[in-house]
Amino acid sequence: MRVIDSHTAGEPTRVVLDGGPDLGSGTLAERAARLEAEHLDFCASVVLEPRGHDAIIGALLVPPSDPACVAGVIYFNNLQNLGMCGHATIGLGVTLAHLGRIRPGRHRFETPVGVVEIDLIDANTVSVVNIESYRLAKDVTVEVEGVGPVTGDVAWGGNWFFLVKNSPIALTGENIRPLTDLTLKIRSALEKAGVTGKDGAWIDHIELFGPAEDPAAQSRNFVLCPGGAYDRSPCGTGCSAKLACLAADGALAPGQDYLQESVIGSTYKISYQPGPGGGVIPTITGQAFVTSDTTLIFDPADPYRSGIRL
Repeated sequence: MRVIDSHTAGEPTRVVLDGGPDLGSGTLAERAARLEAEHLDFCASVVLEPRGHDAIIGALLVPPSDPACVAGVIYFNNLQNLGMCGHATIGLGVTLAHLGRIRPGRHRFETPVGVVEIDLIDANTVSVVNIESYRLAKDVTVEVEGVGPVTGDVAWGGNWFFLVKNSPIALTGENIRPLTDLTLKIRSALEKAGVTGKDGAWIDHIELFGPAEDPAAQSRNFVLCPGGAYDRSPCGTGCSAKLACLAADGALAPGQDYLQESVIGSTYKISYQPGPGGGVIPTITGQAFVTSDTTLIFDPADPYRSGIRL
């Protein structure tokens, strides 16, 4: 199986070019559902140890059903599919440019939650125009074990997020473990309280905010991903959810730039335009770099060929 690895603002993406499962025909959403229902062993084998680790996001290239799109892509982690993934979309754009499949300019990718557009600015810089994002609920308070009441907003940015404006723990590299423990507890508290996204969807991402360290940035964040790893980047879908909340609060004007800093200090430039459904259409700009072009080998005799899941 040939894969190309990259990182976007520190967060890794593994693009599967060939050797993936046959998902048959149908819409991209139908094929994505088939991947999750029938091929989670494949997903785990690609992103988990011994070939990877739980922070890697996989991006399976598939033929688009929309002929206006240059590629179809299904994003996945060690647990499930992702509806969209901002950092991986930036990484995919840079990877396709590395392969000579696209040139600088605008291109469309089909994802399970809709078509997104990228602007490949140069070999490493990509702007992503995401799907419409919106806030579902404002100032939701849950009781978190060992912490007390925590208040946040529920918003959609291609995945479901619970966004906490003021982190009770400083957003520093030294606090990665306690920040991870806190966000896992918040997610459990949401589940216990029955707080969900639209139609009962699991809120699988938790996002904490605090003051930026970079004087040019407006905010710093820490994002818990579904599998329990933290996002090294500022999180593209999380930034989309954040923009929806800022817009709903009247705290950021359409077209106004906002610099979001991650817990490791990497940044995305983000902005939005009003969406046709009452939400926002986010734009996320960041940089990615290809780190390897390799072949994954799956030996039938290898007891861990399907990944190590603990």
